[in-house]
Amino acid sequence: MAAKVVRIIPLLVLLIRPGVPLDNGLSLTPPMGWLSWAAFGCELNCIRHPLRCISEQLYMDMADRLVQDGYLRAGYNFVNIDDCWMKKERGADGRLEADPDRFPSGIRALAEYMHTRGLKLGIYADFGRKTCAGFPGSLDYLKLDASTFAAWNVDMLKVDGCAVNVKLMAKGYPEMGLYLNQTKRPIVYSCSWPFYEMYKGMEPNYTAVAEHCNLWRSYNDIDLSWKSVLSIIDWMDTNQAKIFAAVGPGRWNDPDMLIIGTPHLTVDQAKVQMALWSIWASPLLMSNDLRFITKANRDILLNRKVIAVDQDPLGIMGRLVHKVSFVSIYLRPITPVNHQGYTSFAVAFFNRHPTEKAVVTVDHVKQIGLTNPLGYDVIDVFSDRSYGRLLPDTKFQCIVNPTGVVMITASVA
Repeated sequence: MAAKVVRIIPLLVLLIRPGVPLDNGLSLTPPMGWLSWAAFGCELNCIRHPLRCISEQLYMDMADRLVQDGYLRAGYNFVNIDDCWMKKERGADGRLEADPDRFPSGIRALAEYMHTRGLKLGIYADFGRKTCAGFPGSLDYLKLDASTFAAWNVDMLKVDGCAVNVKLMAKGYPEMGLYLNQTKRPIVYSCSWPFYEMYKGMEPNYTAVAEHCNLWRSYNDIDLSWKSVLSIIDWMDTNQAKIFAAVGPGRWNDPDMLIIGTPHLTVDQAKVQMALWSIWASPLLMSNDLRFITKANRDILLNRKVIAVDQDPLGIMGRLVHKVSFVSIYLRPITPVNHQGYTSFAVAFFNRHPTEKAVVTVDHVKQIGLTNPLGYDVIDVFSDRSYGRLLPDTKFQCIVNPTGVVMITASVA
């Protein structure tokens, strides 16, 4: 089948560096690690599903894979528990307790298991009276729960927003952040606050969210499908202007988990998710079964060049800068920066057509924002192909697979 031909016309690109980070000093680059929810949900039956149930063994198994299979060396250092870890009721002292059958060693011991391996432990709570799966929520217990998590030596807290009046969130989420800071333990704070406001038809104040949260969810949960990934991309394309100024070191928009390594994405689609999440400076939190992942998917997740884009210290969120037919072009300023103040860039060419390749031609790379007079050294991050030194008036062309991506870094000369 013939490829679609796409030619890029000139456009103005303006990307401004965001401001200062949160005062807790955490997550100066987007957090990386593993999270259970998308891949494992709330499976409670460890007799029938011993490899899939939410238990300390699941998190220890994933920790071992992170260490032994190179993920920790690549930067994936969080192992995050999601919903369904608790007993159905609080203890006599009012504190949350882990389910004794599925977490017999307790959360503190699980945190120690992570820490001795160079990893960190994340945990889940809910701002409402119940979690989304019906376990005890933190409403009226925020300070006590913050103290409990700190005593357990937890390193990240995700606070969901089920079973509560959304209008309470603008006060309650900052309150939980205050209590976490009062514990004196460094705990990365992940909020679901703006998603629930959006869901109820309210307009989130991302500037306020960024003042109180290290990362935040702003759209629907991802599910195990390419359709879901596409819906997130569409939402980000439409809403990027609302989010952009709020993102920076210590405060990140979270489009949700990487489902790379599940059987629901092709290799090309997995590259799309990895590329765009990195362009957006998003958390890279995998949700998959690392015990059974293919080499092709592991290589995508461990791609050092893409990870370096995601973790770039400038912390600038990349954006959609051009769209022609089925092809979207995304641009993110990254290091190095030359003595004249020109940044380097990561550029992603995404073809959403389901069956046809796209031939993308940029007549002059300055049309997509590459304006440094001395040029850029350009490399394809997935194939390692070098395009050599490109000057602002140089032509660039690439072929992008159906539901695929070409991602390059353009290092300033």
